[in-house]
Amino acid sequence: MPALSTTRRANAAHRPVTLPANDPAVLLAKARNAAFAEAARGNLGQGLGLLYDALQDEPMSHELLSDMAALLLAAGRLAHAAAYAQRALKLCTQHGPSLYTLGFALSGQGQEDHAIGVLSELTDGVARASLQAEAPELLPVAMIELNRLLKARDAR
Repeated sequence: MPALSTTRRANAAHRPVTLPANDPAVLLAKARNAAFAEAARGNLGQGLGLLYDALQDEPMSHELLSDMAALLLAAGRLAHAAAYAQRALKLCTQHGPSLYTLGFALSGQGQEDHAIGVLSELTDGVARASLQAEAPELLPVAMIELNRLLKARDAR
């Protein structure tokens, strides 16, 4: 068998992988992207509806549950945001974005000590790496909130 040239070998190695349009991972990604696009356009209810519909097909998706929690947090629905984040964390205990959402939802509900415990999980380890990988811009925000809560607790 003839040897492949360096160029042909490189092209073969970097061939993009395409998934069928009906692949569950593709459908999940499309639903998540569409939901956040609707929310960005100011159609938060439509975004939540898209995630809710996707959850009917994938009820055990911690990503969808976490996204639902994030949109609910943005809408100021703190108790619902916390509930969805907790459901996501039951499926993936060290999911950084879910811990972030839960921490802020608890803080907003006046549960500062519980929020400190949750946000403290983002200071190192798997949870921090998870948040860093999925939403690195949120890590400093979480640390600022954690420090604010700690100072407020110390001032009591």
